[in-house]
Amino acid sequence: MIIASRPCHARPRIGRRTGTRLASLAGLVLVTALAAACQRPTGDFGRAAPSVIHDKVMPAAGAELAANRGEPVSRFNLTDDERELRDRGWTLIRPPSSQDWIEGTRTELMRTRILPEAGSADPGRYYAYLSSDRYRSSEARYDRVAADALADAALVEPFCEVAERVSAADTERLRALGRRDISSEEDLAGAQARVWENRRYIDWAGQALRYRLVSYREAIDKLEIETPSHNRVWDANVAWKRLAAEVVALEKGCQDGNRYDQDAPARRSRIYSNWGTERPPPQK
Repeated sequence: MIIASRPCHARPRIGRRTGTRLASLAGLVLVTALAAACQRPTGDFGRAAPSVIHDKVMPAAGAELAANRGEPVSRFNLTDDERELRDRGWTLIRPPSSQDWIEGTRTELMRTRILPEAGSADPGRYYAYLSSDRYRSSEARYDRVAADALADAALVEPFCEVAERVSAADTERLRALGRRDISSEEDLAGAQARVWENRRYIDWAGQALRYRLVSYREAIDKLEIETPSHNRVWDANVAWKRLAAEVVALEKGCQDGNRYDQDAPARRSRIYSNWGTERPPPQK
């Protein structure tokens, strides 16, 4: 439907035959993705597994569709930090429940830009899948929420650090545009589009984390009513607060080493070192 409403031959830089071929490719990828519910494959430790379809074919088709929608698209090669930003961000933007293949497919189509980025899904989807699992113990669901929240919290700081490096590089990129003559409008448009893409991805990860906070909060509250457990709800709340602190730190930035606004312990002078460890005086 997207291809029919915005034919590729309308773009001045792409020939009619090339545009038709790209449109057909994009349509084929879209139909295949929707029919097969193709989530991005997951490897060890929740990282994305290499895939020609998800790493090459779908992004290439998505770039053409995004350009047809009027979105900025950069043809520049990714820097190492930009590639790491996308790899680490994927673990945050995907659905919190690995069983949610519908939302997983929608997210993958948005990540590859085959579909435009839309709002977050219903936070209640996480609890729906959590409650449908037939655990032997009802307390296992609390453990699942706590484990998911802590796992997400551990991912925030590494993503935050690479996001800071990418943002700093983008600032230097924009400064370079003003310091020298640009050889072509294509270079100028490519640089500005890459900055837009990087900022979009960072913002998307932040929104996804907020969505996870709401999802986990709703799950904890419902579990507390459905299957009360004083000890387990305490653990789940502690894990949720840990993730919330990491999200706040991400929104504040990562340059400050004191990430939680805590007073740093005062450093004692070296003159006090080893005090109290002297040999006791001899006894008469």
